[in-house]
Amino acid sequence: MRNRMTAGLLAGAAGTTALNAVTYTDMALRGRPASGIPEQVVDRLGLPLRDANRRQAAAALLGIGVGAGVGAVYGLAGGTPAGALMPAATAALAGDGPPVALGLTDPRTWTAADWLSDVVPHLAYGLVTAVAYDGLTRRRRRGVR
Repeated sequence: MRNRMTAGLLAGAAGTTALNAVTYTDMALRGRPASGIPEQVVDRLGLPLRDANRRQAAAALLGIGVGAGVGAVYGLAGGTPAGALMPAATAALAGDGPPVALGLTDPRTWTAADWLSDVVPHLAYGLVTAVAYDGLTRRRRRGVR
């Protein structure tokens, strides 16, 4: 079980890198700014960070933690027949759920571009997480040690 969790953690880290790469590519191509929502979540969590740079860093670290954590859960589940959809949906819920619950955003008001900016990076996360997990565990599943 520990090996599956470790493989999932590593796969989630790879997926997080993919999510960030897709997000930053979108920002570069469209010239859009970074979202301020993650820093607002940090504020609402009551973390004692006085300046914007520290809040931004804490928000990024929380995002990395969520991505790695979702990967670990995916690993504990042993991967799933749903493949990339399970980690993609779980990461989207874990990332979007707190801001929605805190009243910082309302998906019902999002434009099509907003949805694409959210869904596409999470799909990239799910795909890379699933492929990385499969690659990390394939030999073990075949009985090769």
